[in-house]
Amino acid sequence: MKEVGAKEAHDLLSADPKCIYLDVRSIPEFEAGHAEGAINIPLMHFSPQSGMSPNPDFAAVVAANVPKDAKIIVGCKTGGRSARACEMMTSMGYADVTNMRGGFGGVTDNSGQVREHGWSTLGLPLCGGCKESDRYEALASKA
Repeated sequence: MKEVGAKEAHDLLSADPKCIYLDVRSIPEFEAGHAEGAINIPLMHFSPQSGMSPNPDFAAVVAANVPKDAKIIVGCKTGGRSARACEMMTSMGYADVTNMRGGFGGVTDNSGQVREHGWSTLGLPLCGGCKESDRYEALASKA
């Protein structure tokens, strides 16, 4: 699986306007802040009662909204869910899928030392006025 850090992901997205940033965090995580231009298809849904649970429609919503020949950078909170999403998408026939190490929030060790900076910890551009079409509800309606 291809992987890049958040800064390299930003550079790739800036250099290629057709490159897609797929944020696979839950809807509340995405709504709390996300990378400029990201679309949201959660790998897991969050419920206050039960915590995180798999999104059974993930593959169908991805297939309905993301072209198989697209260049895709996949991000989550720290890089774990996005790695899983990359594996799933590769098995679905997506050829150019890259995991963003460190995700949106970055990764720290047990002592709080930063191991990998994330999109937000590097101060990379955040969405200031997203299109409804980038939100999960709109994307799911196409599946």
